[in-house]
Amino acid sequence: MEQTISIVVSGLVQGVYYRQSTKEKALELGISGIVKNLPDGNVHILATGSSDQLNELVHWCKQGPPHANVSSVDVKSVESQVFMGFVIQRS
Repeated sequence: MEQTISIVVSGLVQGVYYRQSTKEKALELGISGIVKNLPDGNVHILATGSSDQLNELVHWCKQGPPHANVSSVDVKSVESQVFMGFVIQRS
């Protein structure tokens, strides 16, 4: 059964291809959703998939792409949402 989670990633996560890398990982895992930069310097991800897929994405988020320096990953279950693919939202 698919579920949706909200992930907020803190640390040095903007300007290091975090959003693009997240999109690539999500598509590789078969996850749909969105990723966007937040004004406070964090990255926000809404992701829909199976619990195994989402667990793997969360695990990846704790490391991120090579130049990222992740300090925390906050995960919350949210109401299930349907997305078409996985997109980078630009503000």
